[in-house]
Amino acid sequence: MLASRTDRLASRLEGRLDAAALLRGDAVSAGYAQDAGGSGIRPSLVLRPKNTEEVSLILAAANEIGQPLVIQGGRTGLSGGARPRAGEVSLSLERLTAIGEIDRAAQTVIAGAGTPLQAVQQAASDVDLSFGVDIGARGTATIGGNIATNAGGIRVLRYGMTRAQVTGLEVVLADGTVLSSLKGLAKDNAGYDLNPLFIGSEGTLGVVTRACLKLHPKPRIERVAFLALPSLAAAQALLQQLRSELAGLLSAFEVIFPAVYAGTVAHCRIAPPVAIGAGLYALVEIHGQAPDQDNARFEAALAAALDDGLASDVVLSSSQREFAALWALRDGVSDYIFSLDNLCGFDIAVPLARMQDFIAGAASAVRFADPEASVFVFGHLGDGNLHYIVRSRQAHAMAEAVYGQIAAIGGSISAEHGIGTEKIKWLGFSRSEAEITTMRRLKATFDPKHILNPGRVFAEAPAEMQVEWAS
Repeated sequence: MLASRTDRLASRLEGRLDAAALLRGDAVSAGYAQDAGGSGIRPSLVLRPKNTEEVSLILAAANEIGQPLVIQGGRTGLSGGARPRAGEVSLSLERLTAIGEIDRAAQTVIAGAGTPLQAVQQAASDVDLSFGVDIGARGTATIGGNIATNAGGIRVLRYGMTRAQVTGLEVVLADGTVLSSLKGLAKDNAGYDLNPLFIGSEGTLGVVTRACLKLHPKPRIERVAFLALPSLAAAQALLQQLRSELAGLLSAFEVIFPAVYAGTVAHCRIAPPVAIGAGLYALVEIHGQAPDQDNARFEAALAAALDDGLASDVVLSSSQREFAALWALRDGVSDYIFSLDNLCGFDIAVPLARMQDFIAGAASAVRFADPEASVFVFGHLGDGNLHYIVRSRQAHAMAEAVYGQIAAIGGSISAEHGIGTEKIKWLGFSRSEAEITTMRRLKATFDPKHILNPGRVFAEAPAEMQVEWAS
């Protein structure tokens, strides 16, 4: 009887990797079958390399055998990208956690793909610098995962997406070839820049093992305001006004719609900082380097918003405790939302100029599809990323309703969490056939045997784009 591909792969790697690098049977915990969005199939083999060389060894062997791999980091994704499917071996990068010495002159650091985001944030803070990306899963989400999905988070308005924080990558291709570009140069136009291809590719083109990350001066002032607003139109006008008046300071502009605000303060048992009953709520943050001057600018801009009728009430933090408490309310939104059942979650990007059109159109489409559905909305207004949550048992109908409106206004079905396995059927709502065909060509070039996260981003490749291999 022929040995399975998984057995053959394990046999090739035994003795070439340490015992901690190969987990089989009962040693494979249930966590390897899951991501934050649900459970897949528990893999029969988990590979845990400790460096780039071992990743290269594993990929070369898997590619020769034709063994599909699911690439895993902190498993905090919501689109199924790290959730194992039948026949897949897990390649976990959790042991690649080295953080190099920070280059203070260049303001960069090299970190392993398995390094938790929070560890990079702390390492930067220890030398009076900061890292521009921050997300709620900072303690578990890894640098490699952030790069694979081009994570955004709460401060894209100031620092940009993960893509803007990467100055170099080390990547292993499907056949084991190592591409290393960790110089961290601000200018390097020597031929093609390959790094951007792998950022946001969800592990389908290569496996990121290390990254050179851009750091920023640590803010000397962090201050946050929580505002009650009359409407979404007022929030958009306020955002435009603050971008002008606080140029270089504005770091976050979060919005919470009324049903979410009321539910969050009740669920988390928080005294509401502003009264329930407004049309919308916003959390606005600044990062600055001149405390006295920046404080004065912030306070003047908020006072102008009240005078102009763009806000009806405002609470401004005056201590680190108050700063943390206002952000805790925003973080509590997820706790409240996840306490509900029958949720259909949509991580979408909406052009700011069309946001009101989307809100109205989506509400109508959702009601038509399910009159009993409830809608909960919050997100990052500064970059157009909304978390649009529908409470309904009709998941497919809700996706049709919401994504149909996204297509109509020229938005994106995925702002932060990627396509994974769960949004494949909707990719055409955001990408043209020409774009999807080009993506497939890239996949076929970089991974002709389709061993890297197969069935993610788009369905399995057509037969004419695949390379046959013996099973």
